[in-house]
Amino acid sequence: MAHGDITHIDIPVADMDAASAFYSGLFGWQIAEIPGFEGYPMWQAPNKISGGGLAPREDGFTHPRSYVEVDSIDDVLTQATVSGGSVVMEKSQISQTSWFAVLADPDGNHIGLYEGTT
Repeated sequence: MAHGDITHIDIPVADMDAASAFYSGLFGWQIAEIPGFEGYPMWQAPNKISGGGLAPREDGFTHPRSYVEVDSIDDVLTQATVSGGSVVMEKSQISQTSWFAVLADPDGNHIGLYEGTT
């Protein structure tokens, strides 16, 4: 995907089984855990393009969060801070070739960042 594309949407849930049944029944999403990502079922829409994960609900993560593909998380976090935003979650490794972070825009909206390949 290109810089600026929405790549992933995480939905915070309290009960993974109930959420999986709800979303698969409502939207026809295919939901499954992928080896290496146990406890984080991934969903894929029928178009085979849109997708994301069902993530444990926790303090600070109570609303769905979109993730945007970026060429450099470090550069985007710097630019966001200079532009009036803030860093909510520093760059963290997902795999050997991918990372994520979360920023807040000047209005406090949280946006996830994704760099790499999974």
